[in-house]
Amino acid sequence: MRFLLILLFFTLVARAQKDSAITIPMLGVHFGAQLPFGDMANRFGNSFTAGGSFMVKTNKNWLLGLEASYLFGGQVKENVLEQLTNPDGFVTDNEGYPANLRITQRGLILGLNFGKVIPIFKSNANSGLMITLGGGYLQHKVHIYDASQRVASIGGDLIKGYDRLTSGFSLSQFVGYMHMGRKRMSNFYAGFEFYEAFTQSVRKLNYSSGLPDTGKRTDVLMGFRLGWILPLYKKAPDDFYIY
Repeated sequence: MRFLLILLFFTLVARAQKDSAITIPMLGVHFGAQLPFGDMANRFGNSFTAGGSFMVKTNKNWLLGLEASYLFGGQVKENVLEQLTNPDGFVTDNEGYPANLRITQRGLILGLNFGKVIPIFKSNANSGLMITLGGGYLQHKVHIYDASQRVASIGGDLIKGYDRLTSGFSLSQFVGYMHMGRKRMSNFYAGFEFYEAFTQSVRKLNYSSGLPDTGKRTDVLMGFRLGWILPLYKKAPDDFYIY
């Protein structure tokens, strides 16, 4: 009996030693929530992102990926329609009634990321602390939606004088945990993300001030992200895990 236990022990150890990191191409979707800082905090409130990515994790656990995120939020602090607001505090439509306007935040983030997965548990060399750095493009604007289409002063191209479309180069950082499981649906990552964007207005003139917007901006976002990963292999290799 003792011999059988010793044999079983060494069998388990030998199988555990098979575990190794492998190269994995991955598609992903992600969702996040951010707090604004810097110049971004003067214009917008809290925001959210939803997007997709393509990453490759090498057998040395290096990460390289492309991602795109849609940025949106419900709070706009800057009164971009100040010129159109009457003394009672609202914008009127073509018939003189209060306009049905929805003013929100919209944006886009594109990036190229490079990073590393640092294994924490010996049982899975493909999972662990996930750290990435990136560079790319960030764009945001004030989205003005005229539900009734009855405000001629913001119709067509006129709306560009109020939307504060802004864009520029951005840096990004992510720190979190990546888990690669045996089942295809059990692969995910979660952690904290940071963006610093160096932007300026795309529009030549702000109608609310009647002046060009030539200022340089530093737009900062900090938040939490959760992502789901789809590995692009038909079946996980036998040495992906220990038993």
